[in-house]
Amino acid sequence: MNYFNTSGKIFITCNKRLSPYLKKETEELGFTVLEMISTGIVLKGTLSDCIKLNLNLRCASQVMYSLKTFECNDPTDLYNAAKQIPWENIIPDNGYFSVHSNVYHPSIRTDMFANVKLKDAVVDRLRDKTGKRPDTGPSLDKTVIYLFWKDEKAEIFLDSSGETLAKHGYRKIPGKAPMLEALAASTLLATKWDRVSAFVNPMCGSGTLAIEAAMLATHRMPGLFRNNYAFMHINGYTSSLYEEENQLLQQSIKEIPGLKIFASDISEDAINVSKINAGIAGVEKYMQFSLGDFETTPVPPNENGVVMFNPEYGERLGDETELQQTYARIGDFMKKNCKGYTGYIFTGNLELAKKIGLKASRRIEFYTGKIDCRLLEYELYAGSKS
Repeated sequence: MNYFNTSGKIFITCNKRLSPYLKKETEELGFTVLEMISTGIVLKGTLSDCIKLNLNLRCASQVMYSLKTFECNDPTDLYNAAKQIPWENIIPDNGYFSVHSNVYHPSIRTDMFANVKLKDAVVDRLRDKTGKRPDTGPSLDKTVIYLFWKDEKAEIFLDSSGETLAKHGYRKIPGKAPMLEALAASTLLATKWDRVSAFVNPMCGSGTLAIEAAMLATHRMPGLFRNNYAFMHINGYTSSLYEEENQLLQQSIKEIPGLKIFASDISEDAINVSKINAGIAGVEKYMQFSLGDFETTPVPPNENGVVMFNPEYGERLGDETELQQTYARIGDFMKKNCKGYTGYIFTGNLELAKKIGLKASRRIEFYTGKIDCRLLEYELYAGSKS
């Protein structure tokens, strides 16, 4: 069986609360989403479809192709079910594979034990069918198998991504406490930005929000910055499948005359890192960087623009007492300097957000790590609200 031509269940994972934005971009690629949960979406497709999804999705973590769903009550059930899968048709001769998993069952104290049972089944099947034993290990750069086992139901997938898609590949220097690229892209998709008007990002840090904004506007996909995926190490893969999709990525890049992305930071190191990352992403010509306090950030007159902050919020960086003054100053800056814009503040501290002194028109839920966060939206009217 060639899974690149065989339709099956595809489960695309993402960080918690990103699934509405993952669903939106997946549907924009022409797929029909059958189910959505807080950490992913389900659709039907082939491994060839997984190639397209891997190269194009901004909000995803892994693209999984389901091989088998079965009742599983103990490690022996796992071994027996896994050994029935035709791994000789999946893993290349003299190949290498790894296993990762999420297991919630009383017979398993650690996911590592389940991984070993699954590895044993794969190795024993291949030894029986081919007389050869593949190499195994933790690396995700070759064939990758994923197990999800909860209560009495288990499912084995081919992880077609390998290394996570949530990191987009251009950020070689992350800076301090950087926002995950998939999260940054999702917050941008949650805004009202039209992808043509000015985008202003004071306190830009390593530049992730500003760079993701420029990539979104110019239709630069994450697949442009990566050349190895787990699907490349599955039997039936041919390089032409990837090269065709990669060529489409190159052709889909748009130039946006007049697009201006403004990014500022008080740290010279942060600005230097942002410039390097923007250069790698290929969007430096759209960026205008400035060094200084956020209050000095240039804000061009623009009634459709967006100003977006991701300030510290006391969990990892910054002193909360000082941050109260910072948040108050952010509110004053938006009121005085950003009339006609839509303002956004991403924060994990709603007590600090009260210091902004503006009423949020929307409060959009996100997580960063395990921190419960909000993207707060503010309508910064040029004149009176009426």
